[in-house]
Amino acid sequence: MLDIAEELNRWVEQERDFAVATVVAVGGSAPRQPGAALAVDRDGTAIGSVSGGCVEGAVYELCGQALDDGTAVRERFGYSEEDAFAVGLTCGGVIDILVTPVRADDPARAVFAAAFAAAAQGAAAALARVTDGPAELLGRPLLVHPDGSYEGGLGGHPELDRTAAADTRAMLDAGRTGSVVIGAEGSRCGQPLTLLVESSVPPPRMIVFGAIDFASALVRAGKFLGYHVTLCDARPVFATKSRFPEADELVVDWPHRYLAATEVDARTVLCVLTHDAKFDVPLLELALRLPVAYVGAMGSRRTHLERNDRLREAGVTELELARLHSPIGLDLGARTPEETALSIAAEIVADRRGGSGVPLKGAHTPIHHEAGEPPAAVITSVA
Repeated sequence: MLDIAEELNRWVEQERDFAVATVVAVGGSAPRQPGAALAVDRDGTAIGSVSGGCVEGAVYELCGQALDDGTAVRERFGYSEEDAFAVGLTCGGVIDILVTPVRADDPARAVFAAAFAAAAQGAAAALARVTDGPAELLGRPLLVHPDGSYEGGLGGHPELDRTAAADTRAMLDAGRTGSVVIGAEGSRCGQPLTLLVESSVPPPRMIVFGAIDFASALVRAGKFLGYHVTLCDARPVFATKSRFPEADELVVDWPHRYLAATEVDARTVLCVLTHDAKFDVPLLELALRLPVAYVGAMGSRRTHLERNDRLREAGVTELELARLHSPIGLDLGARTPEETALSIAAEIVADRRGGSGVPLKGAHTPIHHEAGEPPAAVITSVA
């Protein structure tokens, strides 16, 4: 539900009652992943999506029912070839939906409100909810902060909450959303519980080096993909707000010097568009040794080969060179800055998700890839 936290935070501030349907598990080909949410308020206003349209109507009705009953419910939606009128996913997949009411008379509302506020402000936090267990515990929330402190509870023994908080914090540290199974020793049910952990972390960084026209289009593409975009160039006359109004940050500095001083992580993508050896070589020499998600460099094939030779002379190894996406982008036949930005953005997505970049028409590969992301393995703990 944190994917629509900004809107839900406004609803809380407006003292609205509402119910939130969240995808908690998927099987096969499904349009949305765990954490995707749809919310409905007392007036019937809806925001978000759980299936891209396939089962939205049925989920909408479930939200209204949960809002009236004040009771969380979990439902599964699949596809039935036998019953053409059955509500289900036309893509053939299966999704499990948890519907949680958030009403003024619910003590857990304060926990949800804190989670929405944190996510809306871009603060790091993780919300864990019971998605499989006794009916009376379904939907119970636990909000965990980066320092390990937490709010709320799962309704069992305090040790259970501490175990859940520790595993949730581990998910938060990795910036992951997924399922966690914990032991329920000390709780009323005495059986394992499955939690959905939704992590809210600051957006990943995209750093674009080189204040050229292609960079302007790439900055816009990066913002569209949800990155916090920094534009860096050593020339102050080109790195200006008027030329890059969409950039979150503008930095006037030598690219390699800025990269050495700034913070990056495993989600950061670096796009080198400087197209000048005096900038490219020291920058890439550093970039290819950092634990970032993606490093790409613009240039013709001839430029690419000459640049690789210079990098080898600078001591860059073949293993390090293998990390470089150059010439940058997928082969779309791009000509304009916007088309080129699209090809770069497409390569970044393919690299992140494990896609091949080939047309889906005629292909026999999965449409929804999981490769390139941390594996969605279940973490099992015993309280």
